[in-house]
Amino acid sequence: MKIKKIEPVAVSLPMSRPLKMGGVVFDKSDNVFVRIETDSGLVGWGEASAAPSMTGETVQSMVAAIRHLTPWLEGCDPLDLVGNLAIMDRRMYGNTSAKTTLDMALYDIAGKAENKTVAELLGTVHRDRMPVLWMLATGTRDVDVPEAQVKFQQGFQAFKIKVGGNPPAQDVERTVEIRQHVNGAQVSADANQGWSLDEALTYVAGASQDLDFCEQPVVAQNIEGMARIAAASKCPIGADEGLHSLHDIRRHKEMAAAQGGSLKMIKLGGVTRAYEAAVLCAELDMNVNLAGKVCESSISSAAVLNLAAAVPQNNWGLSITTQYLATDVVRNPVVIKDGMGVLPAGPGLGVDVDEDAVNRLAISV
Repeated sequence: MKIKKIEPVAVSLPMSRPLKMGGVVFDKSDNVFVRIETDSGLVGWGEASAAPSMTGETVQSMVAAIRHLTPWLEGCDPLDLVGNLAIMDRRMYGNTSAKTTLDMALYDIAGKAENKTVAELLGTVHRDRMPVLWMLATGTRDVDVPEAQVKFQQGFQAFKIKVGGNPPAQDVERTVEIRQHVNGAQVSADANQGWSLDEALTYVAGASQDLDFCEQPVVAQNIEGMARIAAASKCPIGADEGLHSLHDIRRHKEMAAAQGGSLKMIKLGGVTRAYEAAVLCAELDMNVNLAGKVCESSISSAAVLNLAAAVPQNNWGLSITTQYLATDVVRNPVVIKDGMGVLPAGPGLGVDVDEDAVNRLAISV
């Protein structure tokens, strides 16, 4: 079996409502899908979000990168997952979001060819249901507090409060009040690099006793600042934008700058590397949150679920973002029931892509 055709498709996914992250409001998500077809007729799909501030990529650059890599991948064995990743790295530096779409689609094909889930391809399936974090991301207590109550009653046991877009004292008040209404649930806060060091220290002084972890309070490059915050905090500090490689994970551990991290395929370069990062975190006794970006369809969310099922531990929950979509592109969307993400049962990613829906959301680049 050989790779016959690779097609990138840039899309703009409408969100069910705006979300505020690090002071920036998002009402849509610009993503890239890739469709890979083999000479045997098998088709695999991949997806990744554009994240200029995280990976340096836009939908335009991602499509260009996929087109650049296409001639080197066409004719290759789609089941040679390690070899194809090596080809990508040899022919193009960086561009981890673009590589993620390709790697994910090849895993989808491999699973279909071997009648296995992506989780089974990765190794042992440790779990088939995983707690999903619900984002509280309007930045206002009048919306976030009652929303937390409703979702808690619906069965959600993990919440992530988006902070950093308000004065720290205001975010402290919102955090403390949310905790009071979801007592017993896991509660985290994520600043998305939105604070100065002093602002972050102010926040953890007032709110860390009410949190299970606080994610990326300052810019990714300020590892020394992360270490100072970790030393001052009553809850563990997690890294997100600061983790792009196994080296980054080790460095945060060595500098006591983080006790865990949010692992995203787009930062690490695909399914394989995200799995390797989770394995390393387990070896280093670091906590793991597996996540998608702002808003992704059931294609990427299925990949996150498969990863979460196979990694050694995922004790900081699962950030599936398809739940913030206004519309999906698959006929069998991923299932979140009673606050738990359910591993798709079918081979590969386990989702059936509606190509007409993809084409309706396509944008020109």
